[in-house]
Parts: sequence; structure tokens; C-alpha cells
Amino acid sequence: MPRTAGAELGAALARVLEPALGPEVEVGGLARVAGGSSRETWSFTARPAAADAPCRYVLRRDPPGAPVSGIRLEAGLLAAAASAGVPVPGLVAAGDEEDGLGAAFVVMEFVDGETIPRRILRDEQLAGARAVMAAQCGEILAAVHAIPPVAVPGLAGGDQLESLRGLLDALGQPHPTFELGLRRLAATRPARTDETVVHGDFRNGNLIVGPEGVRAVLDWELAHLGDPMEDLGWLCVRAWRFGSPLPVGGFGTVDDLVGAYERTSGRRVDREVLHWWEVLGTLRWGVICIVQAMTHMSGVVRSVELAAIGRRVCEVEWDLLEAMG
Repeated sequence: MPRTAGAELGAALARVLEPALGPEVEVGGLARVAGGSSRETWSFTARPAAADAPCRYVLRRDPPGAPVSGIRLEAGLLAAAASAGVPVPGLVAAGDEEDGLGAAFVVMEFVDGETIPRRILRDEQLAGARAVMAAQCGEILAAVHAIPPVAVPGLAGGDQLESLRGLLDALGQPHPTFELGLRRLAATRPARTDETVVHGDFRNGNLIVGPEGVRAVLDWELAHLGDPMEDLGWLCVRAWRFGSPLPVGGFGTVDDLVGAYERTSGRRVDREVLHWWEVLGTLRWGVICIVQAMTHMSGVVRSVELAAIGRRVCEVEWDLLEAMG
């Protein structure tokens, strides 16, 4: 990043943070964080004039020039989630493109911990965390699904299967495996269990983890109203196991996840319904891979990471065939 661009972003951040932190905010240590195919993530420190020492914060924003997303809604979700007992970073500031940072953004308090899945699954210091994370995820998802929808006005709803069908048709690419998946899902569709706030991307990679387990849940931009089993099924998709044989995020068992969820939420989890949502989640990830590749190839956002994700489509097709049996 050129120094002038970094200086401009730092100065803009200082202005944005003054209402929350106080006057004469000094921003330092601004650095782009790797990861996040659809959002920019930056770490930095900020110290208002009245503070003795700087504190660490995280900026998430849409890439300038990219299509407008729902990241502004993420601020309301973070506040509502915190009130419901979901561990999330503290919200500091949020704004739209015209609010000074060139794109919609959210600024959060920094939460220390590990987010890289392969480290979470292999680091010996996190062995104790892996032993309890599946149950913790069940408890956290119960809290997510207890968020009152009225606390987050503007959340979209809709039929996830039909949305996937429409998106795949719009992409105009032949993928017989995905078409087969759509037919199988339509033929075996279960009744909806309930309608709640759904995180939409609750998985290994969007959790901050310490030796004691999950410290915070990140990346709420795909939240919507839907069936709570969608979140549990998405967590069990093979892509989020990162080579581990354990079915829940690569770190735990379905029994631990479901047992904790049922105890905390009071909802019964039908394992066949859970598997249906796992199959749908696998199909959804395959379609997302196509979209990410086309975003890069069209020139809307040039990104090696988006291109690499696009190369995984055939891998997901194999996962889908196996998931369908």
C-alpha cells in the first residue's frame, strides 16, 4: 500500500472515530490483514488526546468501487448479538460510503486470538479449545437464534433453495452436479423448523479462538431470517473441516454440537434435517466459488484469492456427490 494512501486512510479513520473515542485521535500501525475475499480488513491502533495509551481496533469495509453490500447492517447485528449473549467484538463506529472512508465500513474492538483454521486445528496450544469448541458452537448458535428479529430491522428472508436455483441459472454455466443437487434437495425438502435470525456464515474461519475456546464470532454480512438448522448444517460442510475427519468444523462431533444446542435452545434437532442443510450448504459453497471467480474474471475486483476460490468448484462438486450418497 503506498504511503500516501495509508496516510489518507489513517486521517479519515481519525475523523470517523472522534465521535466515539474523543477529540484529536491519533491512528497508527495501519496494516491490511490477509484473508476475507469479499471485505477488506485492516488492523490499527488509535489513541485520543485524553488516553494514556493506544488501543487496538479492526476496520472492515467494502473494497472501494465494489458493489454496495450489507456491511452497514452488520453494525446493528453486532449490537443485537451482544445483547443476546453472543460473543462478538465491541462495536465502535459504522458508516456508509459518504461517511469518509470511501466505502461502507464497520470499526470494532480488537479481540486477540487465532482465526486461521489450519492453526486452530493443529496448534498444540489450542488442543484444549478443540475439545470444547463443538459444544461452545452449539451454545453460541442457540444465542444467535434467540436474537429478536425486530432488533435488526432490514434483514432479508426468502427461500434459500430457490435463491440458489435462481443464482445458478443467472450464472449461465453448465454444472450438472449442482443441477442434480438442486433436484435432490427439492425432492427431499423438510418442513421448516422455525424462523430466526441466521448468521449465514458460522464456520471455522469466522471464529476467534483462544486456548479456552471461542472468543468471538465474526463476519455477519450474510445474516438473514431463515431456518436455524441452516447455521448448524453450514458448520458441518466438508469445506470447513480443512482436511480433518471431524465433521463439525474439523474440531468436533455432531453429538457435541447438537447436544449443546438442544440443551441451550430448547429446540430438538432432527439429524436428517441437519444433513439436508449440510447438503444445501455444500451446494451453496460451490455456487459461491463460481461467483467469486467471475467477480475476479469480470474485473469488478481483481484478486488472486477470488481466482483461487474459483478453482475449487470441481472439489465442491465431488463433496456434493459424496454428501448426497
